[in-house]
Amino acid sequence: MTEFADPRYASIDLWDSSTALSAIWESQIAAVAAIGPALPALVLLVEAALPRLRAGGRLVYAGAGTSIRAAVQDGTELGPTFDWPEARTVYLIAGGVQALSRGIEGAEDDTEDARAQVARAEIGPQDLVLGIAASGRTPFTLAVIRAARAAGALTAGLACNPAAPLLEAAEHAVLTDTGPEVVAGSTRMKAGTAQKVVLNMISTQIMIRLGHVHDGLMVDMRPQNAKLRGRARDMVARIAGVSDERAQAALDAADWRIKPAVLTARGMTPAQARAALARAGGVLRLALEGSG
Repeated sequence: MTEFADPRYASIDLWDSSTALSAIWESQIAAVAAIGPALPALVLLVEAALPRLRAGGRLVYAGAGTSIRAAVQDGTELGPTFDWPEARTVYLIAGGVQALSRGIEGAEDDTEDARAQVARAEIGPQDLVLGIAASGRTPFTLAVIRAARAAGALTAGLACNPAAPLLEAAEHAVLTDTGPEVVAGSTRMKAGTAQKVVLNMISTQIMIRLGHVHDGLMVDMRPQNAKLRGRARDMVARIAGVSDERAQAALDAADWRIKPAVLTARGMTPAQARAALARAGGVLRLALEGSG
């Protein structure tokens, strides 16, 4: 369906900009609505992924074209936002890194390269591999998922067409049935929007469940500039219930890491704070409960 021409938009090139933009906007709303039926599948996927990622597994994104570009955008943000190690985010890209900024002829059909990339990345049982393809039949992405599954990885297929081969190849099938595009076959539009939102949902919920969020705050954020340092100070002050000055001093003592700074602001030494977090598996709420 993602390749079909929707008759509703047959004359869109004759419409005025107000009418055309309204139609495009409505199609984007429909794209997000298409995610609703996939929520149960997303729950199962996240819960299955958590034990592997807690054991040191990696988050692996695989795809071609628009799909992998959206995935790279999602994965790149995990480091600064949640302090997720860059070494634990892997991209298997049809056509290689150069394909992120330009089209590479025949890349999405190269199944041999797909299998080679899985082997080079040493994909294994602790890894979560997300194969993303709007059509659900991209040969590169299918080959990655089949090879990763054979290597014991947890696999998920994200597609926008029912009964797509990718959904059958992966252990976890995530279907967002977005239907035909405003511009026929231009899956950077509705399908791309749905994929971007789904990837955000998966990665964010994983990070929440792994303890990188406390009371809706990104407590493992890397304070890499003045704005983020101010945000870190405000978080420590709010969570610990102390003044900005005390929060600032705690951050200085804790090498600008927010979680240990919260515990330091509440009276622990930095060493005690680190030990408390280690006992709590890095979850600030548990460390705070343990500190009384």
